[in-house]
Amino acid sequence: MTSLDSPPQLNVWRALLALAVVFVMLATTGWTAVRHHRGTSSPIEAARSAWAHGHLDGRRLPGLDSSPQRIARFFASLSVHQRTGLAHRYPLAVGNMNGAPVKLRYRANRIALEQARTIEHGRMHDRRLSAAGQQDAGRRMHRLESLMRPGRKILAFDPMGAGRVAEVIGNLDKAKRVSVVVPGVDTNLLTFQRSDRKYTAPVGMARALYRAERSAGHGSRTAVIAWADYTAPAGLGVEAATAMRAESGAVRLNALVRALPGRSTVALYCHSYGSVVCGVAAHDLPDRVTDIAVAGSPGMRADKASKLGTGARVWAMRDSDDWIQDVPYMEVGGFGHGADPVSAAFGARVLSARGATGHAGYFEPGTQSLANFAEIGIGAYAAVRCAHEDDACRSGLSGSTTT
Repeated sequence: MTSLDSPPQLNVWRALLALAVVFVMLATTGWTAVRHHRGTSSPIEAARSAWAHGHLDGRRLPGLDSSPQRIARFFASLSVHQRTGLAHRYPLAVGNMNGAPVKLRYRANRIALEQARTIEHGRMHDRRLSAAGQQDAGRRMHRLESLMRPGRKILAFDPMGAGRVAEVIGNLDKAKRVSVVVPGVDTNLLTFQRSDRKYTAPVGMARALYRAERSAGHGSRTAVIAWADYTAPAGLGVEAATAMRAESGAVRLNALVRALPGRSTVALYCHSYGSVVCGVAAHDLPDRVTDIAVAGSPGMRADKASKLGTGARVWAMRDSDDWIQDVPYMEVGGFGHGADPVSAAFGARVLSARGATGHAGYFEPGTQSLANFAEIGIGAYAAVRCAHEDDACRSGLSGSTTT
């Protein structure tokens, strides 16, 4: 047998062939997607600029680079009338401001959503647009109207490009435990919620998780955030094959976690490319993040869980017919995302995903994957189901820390 025929080297050759296919995809589609993001202006940047030059009763407003704690102190010093006035004057700035009171952010984003809806309504009837452009405006307008329905709590909103948004399920101010759902490729304003296959979209995932946590915890004080407040890769081109989007997403994810109110603990649920975001973010996460659970992961940009640089417990799962298992689990020249998180060598706590089907079925009610997520969310570690009979994923854990 020649050295070229040995199994380890065969695996390397297969991986390199797969990466060559990715490079072909990049040449035809991926770089175009990147180019289209250049040279565009952001409504949020305009709002931030207005805030930076603004005043309240003759005094300058705090800098937007201020810590969440300083921002919180500033708003706490204001009257209700003053806070409301700032939300109406600078809705996109206040609505996306870490440290601002969450209820004020909900109110500000409602105003920003209404302003964006008015713009899209006008675009629907703009004869300068193509028929496809008018139809796209109509779809965006209906999505914005859906987000404005009574009872919805929009924590972040950006109308730029494909759009970014985050929504809270439950009472974030009173929650003792907060779960954050971090989705993957092709997540944007229009795909944030679906009426069909609803548990494959961030809102459906978050709602299913919240119900499962409430059921498992018998009224535990939890809240869940459907977090699509980063620019996810569009399709399976260069953006999905590299950490480019994950790096900017990780900064935003860390900013969110550090600004959450109170002293709640946090668990991250990272699906598909979202697990790349969580892997890149891991080393900067604060101690309040106790658990990182990944599902259908292409890798976390690390060879081992111990090299993620976090004290959080790392959990991983993958169902048997998830196509993601066929990607090359390696990283070469910035392409690929590293080791397989469910492999024994990686060292994560491997959970059962029984009942889940395909790449996007992990949050479907009735699955073991969702039940495991819920037990982690409420801290009932003794109740999780491991993927293997040795129950190694529960080793060294206390029975329950449910609150």
